[in-house]
Amino acid sequence: MNEDEEMLQFLGLRSVDDLFSDIPEKFRTGKPDIPEGLSEMEAVSYLKNVLDCNISSAEYRSYLGAGAYDGFVPAIVQHVIGRSELYTSYTPYQSEFSQGLLQLIFEYQSMMSELTAMDVVNASLYDGASAIGEAAMMCSRIAEGGKFLIPRAMAPWKKSVIVNYLRGTGVAVAEYGYSAATGQADTNQLADMAGQGACGVYVEMPNFLGLYQEDIADIRGVIGKVPLVAGVNPLSLATVVPPGEYGADIVVGEGQPLGLGLNFGGPYLGIFACRKEHVRKMPGRVVGATVDSEGRRSFCLTLQAREQHIRRSRATSNVCTNQTLLSVAASVYLAAMGSAGLKYAAHTIEHNRALTMDAFAKAGMTVPFRGSGFNEFVLITDSVPEHVSREMLRHRMIAGLPLNGILPELGNASLWAVNERMDGEEIRNLVKTVASVN
Repeated sequence: MNEDEEMLQFLGLRSVDDLFSDIPEKFRTGKPDIPEGLSEMEAVSYLKNVLDCNISSAEYRSYLGAGAYDGFVPAIVQHVIGRSELYTSYTPYQSEFSQGLLQLIFEYQSMMSELTAMDVVNASLYDGASAIGEAAMMCSRIAEGGKFLIPRAMAPWKKSVIVNYLRGTGVAVAEYGYSAATGQADTNQLADMAGQGACGVYVEMPNFLGLYQEDIADIRGVIGKVPLVAGVNPLSLATVVPPGEYGADIVVGEGQPLGLGLNFGGPYLGIFACRKEHVRKMPGRVVGATVDSEGRRSFCLTLQAREQHIRRSRATSNVCTNQTLLSVAASVYLAAMGSAGLKYAAHTIEHNRALTMDAFAKAGMTVPFRGSGFNEFVLITDSVPEHVSREMLRHRMIAGLPLNGILPELGNASLWAVNERMDGEEIRNLVKTVASVN
């Protein structure tokens, strides 16, 4: 009897398949269809052929956004995080022995604090969606109220994460609308809902439709004392007012634009920041700078209330690790770019967005929301977005995200993303191609 058979016998099971009997059949993938007995050379060749079935942004131009963007990644980012002492970095449980790792986290926190204008930044979370979920939970600890308000115009996968986080807490998710004329949040509705028992309000800047909220500075007054959670694209903060300056209590965001690449959808980086008065209710850990017994600069965990092994019964969250490698990558990107480089990249993206929107409008296509924004915009076509997407692939282009299943009132709308690498020729070619398949 081998080890597998011994374990199955101990568990009272007949086969490995019995371990997964509670998983519906439609969700099971089965074993990989890989021939047995392959040499290393044969296995590499086989897997390469399988991977060649994927469509990569290295071969196709991608205009698909909604949270993952095909931006430029400086070579130094991959060079630094590829070092062995960083590549395998993980949450340190004997943390003070890991001075180098703690310093890296401290540098990340310091940079993100400056970028967001917030008092405290934690050591990072899994991704932007889980950061919003944690923010919703934190709001329920800060303020009374049975509703957490989110925009109706929001990525559905993020909504799903928030709903799952709040399941069983007694806090419900409620959606506020957007203006059909501007695409921005309906602040009048937001004010009414905030005054009816809300424990928190989530506002995106830029929002899901790619637009900056022009009256973002007024929202703090509109919602009163209800905690304000600001969702940001961190790269956009190089050119717009940071959330700390318009009264945000909590700031969350997806760190992918900070030099992480697409990575086939992950791993990514969840940014989480808050005001100092809320720090005891914040999930995750905080690294601080101090001095040791001999007066030498050193680093330590100044807050780790979420740990399973520390204050477990009163932990703020069940976050089991932080994305150290990804936060290091973001730190390298920020340091390499510097303030001037970040501003140049952000301004270039905003400029390319305006040029692309104008080009589509001049070509006779509808761009319904012409307000200022960062790197995305909505385009309405004559054909359904799915048809446009299929035809664009024939031209080695990945089209924008179809919105007809998310916001059906917009009709044949899709969400398109631009980046800092685009030039006038690419924009003209993009518009010409879309017009030809529309």
